Amino acid sequence: MAEANPYRALPAVDELAGRFGERLPRSLRIDIARMALDQARLDIAEGRETDVDRLGAGLARAVENSAQQRVVNATGTLLHTNLGRAPWSDRALARAREAAAGYSNLELDLGSGERGRRGAYVSALLRSLTGAEDAVVVNNNASALLLTLAALAPGASVPVARGELIEIGGAYRLPEVMAAGGARLVEVGTTNRTRLGDYHTALQLHRCAAILKVHPSNYRIEGFVEEAGLGELAALAAAHEIPLIYDIGSGLLDAETPWIQGERPPWARQEPAARQSLQAGADLVLFSGDKLLGGPQAGLVAGSGDLISMLRANALSRALRPDGVTLAGLAATLEAYAEGTVEEIPFWRMALASFEGLEGRAERLAGKVGGTVGLGHSAIGAGSAPGARIPSPTIALDEGDRLFDCLLESAPAVLARREEGRLVIDLRCVDEEDDDTIADAILRCR
Repeated sequence: MAEANPYRALPAVDELAGRFGERLPRSLRIDIARMALDQARLDIAEGRETDVDRLGAGLARAVENSAQQRVVNATGTLLHTNLGRAPWSDRALARAREAAAGYSNLELDLGSGERGRRGAYVSALLRSLTGAEDAVVVNNNASALLLTLAALAPGASVPVARGELIEIGGAYRLPEVMAAGGARLVEVGTTNRTRLGDYHTALQLHRCAAILKVHPSNYRIEGFVEEAGLGELAALAAAHEIPLIYDIGSGLLDAETPWIQGERPPWARQEPAARQSLQAGADLVLFSGDKLLGGPQAGLVAGSGDLISMLRANALSRALRPDGVTLAGLAATLEAYAEGTVEEIPFWRMALASFEGLEGRAERLAGKVGGTVGLGHSAIGAGSAPGARIPSPTIALDEGDRLFDCLLESAPAVLARREEGRLVIDLRCVDEEDDDTIADAILRCR
């Protein structure tokens, strides 16, 4: 009797597509079914056992997991880049929904009925909060630097201290961004020591259009170190009639943190701030909207009105501009600073949460799932306040690897951290209503 043809046992594409991925659109299920069938045919041709249903289900699960969905952040990292950095405030969400659900005066002057300037209200808020003459918003801080260099230093040299040639996760390297903006990097000083004279020499030897200072926001150099001060760099730039650009990165608006009752947090004391940087002589200050500012992803440039006008006039400004939804969320975030109500901004609410309140929650959760409550530390994250830690109570559970994987498969997914084979849960970034969500997920995994 002839041996059965294994290819004939394979299902049709439509039939296989109906067996998995109910959450996925039919067109995606068809594509996945074809991929699974192609792999099954290859397995058969090469003499391997195959299971087309398992292949299809695995591919469908991978595609489903890639869809953006809610994750409970129990890592203790407040600005977790992989989780979208800063959550939006309720006010920002409401304003963004209003902007997205219908028409708005995104580029309409309601006073004249004529075309208006996108982001004019955000610029006004930034002028008030930082003391800048003007400000412009683009889609992220890398774009802010790209636009600034393209507008102010195309084809010209720009000195940067060697210790400030940063690389940030996701393949952002400062020298490459500078090259993309048309500027020529001139490295000055050494990794750990850069003096004012190093900049002066660079300005004598090269046709420089600006001086760029960059805050190393995701690392810190300690020990035998020296750097030129912002004030003396500003004086040097002014003497050569070129602007001083300061990329502070993390987005602290004011070093005095006037929106906080009492002393400013220890982790914020070494972070440069926009207002004080401008007061010290920086002509332009660049920073992110979704880091310490606690708002949407955006890049903000504040400073000289003449220079901001040059940025707006550059062809890249249209390509890099944010949409109306982002501007609405950013405006709502900045309003909280202007009104002194930053407790409504999730980042600041989490960062300032009391140890005692978190400890009570941790003990209640540990009582439901077991584990040990101890002293741990939360991190700011996202290249902000490097090395800074906020004391936080944590819950440690055994079977860390197994629980870690299982919690990622729960709905919603729960992301904790693993330390020395144990699962560690930090509630600083968790809404209190999600404590039960974590407990239920852990109990299901056991």
